[in-house]
Amino acid sequence: MNPKLSLVLVICMLAGITAKKYDEFTYNGFRRSELYLDGMAEITLNGLLRLTNTTRSQRGHAFHKVPLHLKNSSDGNVYSFSTCFVFAILTEYPGVSGDGLALVLSPTRELAGALPKQFLGLFNSTNDGNSANHVLAIELDTILNVDFGDINNNHVGIDVNGLRSINAATASYFIENIGEFKNLSLISGEPMQVWVDYSNLEKKLNVTISPISVPKPSHPLLSSFIDLSSVISDTMYIGFSASTGSSVPSSYVLGWSFKMNGQAAALNLSSLPSLPLKKKDGRKQTSLIIWLSLGIVVFITITAFSIAYIIRRKARYAEVLEEWELEHRTHRFSYKELFKATKGFREENLLGVGGFGRVYKGKLPTSKTEIAVKRISHDSRQGMREFVGEIASHSQLRHRNLVQLLGYSRRKGEVLLVYEFMCNGSLDKFLYDANKPTTLSWSQRLNIIRGVASGLLYLHEGWVQIVVHRDIKASNVLLDAEMNGKLGDFGLSRLYDHGSDPQISHVEGTFGYIAPELTKTGKATTSTDVFAFGVFILEVVCGRRPIMQQQSLDLHLVEWVWRSWKNGVILEVTDARLGGDYDLGEVELILKIGLLCSHPVVASRPTMRQVMQLLDGDLSLPEIPKYGSGIS
Repeated sequence: MNPKLSLVLVICMLAGITAKKYDEFTYNGFRRSELYLDGMAEITLNGLLRLTNTTRSQRGHAFHKVPLHLKNSSDGNVYSFSTCFVFAILTEYPGVSGDGLALVLSPTRELAGALPKQFLGLFNSTNDGNSANHVLAIELDTILNVDFGDINNNHVGIDVNGLRSINAATASYFIENIGEFKNLSLISGEPMQVWVDYSNLEKKLNVTISPISVPKPSHPLLSSFIDLSSVISDTMYIGFSASTGSSVPSSYVLGWSFKMNGQAAALNLSSLPSLPLKKKDGRKQTSLIIWLSLGIVVFITITAFSIAYIIRRKARYAEVLEEWELEHRTHRFSYKELFKATKGFREENLLGVGGFGRVYKGKLPTSKTEIAVKRISHDSRQGMREFVGEIASHSQLRHRNLVQLLGYSRRKGEVLLVYEFMCNGSLDKFLYDANKPTTLSWSQRLNIIRGVASGLLYLHEGWVQIVVHRDIKASNVLLDAEMNGKLGDFGLSRLYDHGSDPQISHVEGTFGYIAPELTKTGKATTSTDVFAFGVFILEVVCGRRPIMQQQSLDLHLVEWVWRSWKNGVILEVTDARLGGDYDLGEVELILKIGLLCSHPVVASRPTMRQVMQLLDGDLSLPEIPKYGSGIS
């Protein structure tokens, strides 16, 4: 045979072997793996792939070193592929989640510019959602981020080129014998297995999850018909990405397999490396007894010294405070007191989860006063003194239509705000929750609007400083036992002196309530609060959210009411659940006040004092100026 021909045949055979090798791989542990690692990612001594550690606001990546050729060069279709992996997320504190991890297909291993925290080490605020990314990710998300449309803080999602999932569901698995899904906690610390399967023929992507002890369920958690040919590039890398924020969970992958044009190999679960909390002691019986005996002696000695130290410390300090906190001491609760009040921040005491923290119901051990405790993180040490000072100032606010901030507590980088408890919860539940058995009457709605207006007037004009709330909306209005509305959640509020100019800050608030000038000037003022209050009025009267869906397009509530008024049918926007049981003139007046407050031109808006005069009938309603070219 011709030597040159023989050489060509050998090269082709080797190329075929190599291609086959990298179209399929299986890792039962990662001690002999071929992975590209960056950021915090590392392989532990016993073969765990650890993507994140106890460092805050960092990211970790681990990619298979060799790229995959997932596209058919002749027709551009993506080949079928299958992958499965076992993961576990171990949290720093029980029930305190981080940001999660993701399986990712990317044209590059670098992911340059990707941010940690809610971006999961995949994207940043500039390229998130850009079709040029060519990134497919399966997110195991453990934090609720409203900016990305997250459904909750424990979900699985399919992401294409951005973090707004095209399909998502609460983490759960299908139980065969009862024929329904059962919820899983992604931060339970227990290993779970995930299967991701893509069919070229059906153009369908399935994602299935279950505890490690349960075989692959017959029903996937997520199933989406999607043609990946526009997403997948000719050459792609497959791997994992995870990140940390203010909390620092450790994300682990225990095993991983992949196959193109076939089913990924089943992992040998018995040979997977153990998680840190489940490592077994391999010492002999006699050595174990010796060490245990020695340990008991050491333990008793340390305990005796510790008790003596604690007694001396308690005698000297009732509570450890930084010197600058002494001026706010009357507003501070001990962490131990709040821990007991909420029964250790148990899930059964959880009232709700927002973009800035979790809220728990509690009862103070001594006074038996019912409270609501909001846990938020304050990442930066710089500014903590100013932050606590603002909290102390807010706790001095006294008005019957403001939720009373009773005080605060802080522990490391976490701040806990203590509010009076409102037994009927937030107003939005009564407006939008179909499970609520009662509908708010017109008189109740009008009373709530008046109450919130009165509280907001106090913030703007009735205190020693001007308080700009910056986040007025139905979910931040709480109802007491008599259904009186109280404005709460001062997490975004800012204080400044009467007569001074507000400082420029980040544009914060909730989409749909943000005044148009705020995005240009960056200055939150009493007038931007009035705008949000106007939207709130329309929300309460109409029973609709500020952003509505109409023919798959976003329609602003203000625009819809404005057009109805212009067309002479303004009363048709009233919540149908009221059944016409209201005074027509009264409803029309309130709707027009809402339009006046939410006017896009700052000079056309009234002050809150004028709003109260309009509501009380002490001031005639002026003609509402034209909105301009923005509304036809």
